Amino acid sequence: MIKTPPTSLVRRTDWPTSVSRPVVTPLQPSVVYASPDPDALDAQYADASGFTYAREGHPNAEVLARKIDMLEGADNGIITGSGMSAIGAVFLGMLKAGDHVLGGDQLYGRSLRLMTQDLPRLGITTSLADPTDIDAMRAAIRPETRMILVEVVSNPTIRVADMEGIAALAKETGVLLVVDNTFTTPRSYKPFEHDADIVIHSVTKLLAGHSDATLGYVAARDPDHRTLINDANVTWGLTPSPFDCWLAERGLHSFELRYDRAQDNARKLADALAGAKGIKRVIYPTRPDHPDHNRATAVLGGQGGNMLSFELEGGRAAANAFTRAAPELAFAPTLGDIGTTLSHPASSSHRGLTPEGRSALGISEGFFRVSVGVEDAELLINEMTAAAAATV
Repeated sequence: MIKTPPTSLVRRTDWPTSVSRPVVTPLQPSVVYASPDPDALDAQYADASGFTYAREGHPNAEVLARKIDMLEGADNGIITGSGMSAIGAVFLGMLKAGDHVLGGDQLYGRSLRLMTQDLPRLGITTSLADPTDIDAMRAAIRPETRMILVEVVSNPTIRVADMEGIAALAKETGVLLVVDNTFTTPRSYKPFEHDADIVIHSVTKLLAGHSDATLGYVAARDPDHRTLINDANVTWGLTPSPFDCWLAERGLHSFELRYDRAQDNARKLADALAGAKGIKRVIYPTRPDHPDHNRATAVLGGQGGNMLSFELEGGRAAANAFTRAAPELAFAPTLGDIGTTLSHPASSSHRGLTPEGRSALGISEGFFRVSVGVEDAELLINEMTAAAAATV
């Protein structure tokens, strides 16, 4: 019941009270929160309790952050407006002009752009090195290196970083280790258990899982680092929509079920495509022919994840023929949806690289990344092997 009836339609009413509680997390879109007096507001800011203004935090972001914290073994993670804003908040909060950042050379396309074009404009120097080659990573460290940014499994080439070697290198040199755990998720790898300092997610992908919420997450081991990152998040306005947080929490409820089913499908699909007509190669971590198979087994503990890549025998013409022959498969530059999606890096995530740059990473015009969903495995196998056959 309403405690105090409104005296004007303009005035907000009290929230109805009930002896029962909602099973579903309430959606709280309020931008502002009223305090009883200035002393109470001062106290809130002093001990960071409660909510004042949604850019500085809101209930739906808090609920979502605590659930992802539980998965990652983290404390006090932060929700941001997108995966890239999570990376941006780390860079803006932790770096200054004159610092150097070392990144894996097979990062997500926009992360590569941020490293190679945007950070240098701010006076922050960057280098890229092969994260599967610890000697290459070591050679790229400089006296002014402040942090290393790596993906456990690279996007889109599905290479597995030498996480043990990189963590040891970061510790030895006093450099912060930032791990983008989007591909692997805490279902396959928990960076804080392997000496990472900061963990990042594009929640948009597997954690939310339905292609209807754009969000990021970042957690820091050191509370002081968390403060710096959160200040950047709030100051630069990288904070998230309550509705997207509400959607993502709903999606998170089925995350483990979705992940396990999609992973099982990915294993079956990788094996089927490996012998299919028109397919040149398949890249999936648990396959014996994966270039980092032994490391993948050690790092991922036998998990392969839901992501695989393959290369057609032909080039762009074959790529066009493949997608047209599989109209029920969403050809879209995303991953982590409940349904299977196809991505063509040469025309999407890595279109900003030169053909030579893509070739150096093993990305040809016939290269596809697949985010495997939860459909029936036989359906996926039949659709994709038929589409591959249509390219020759």
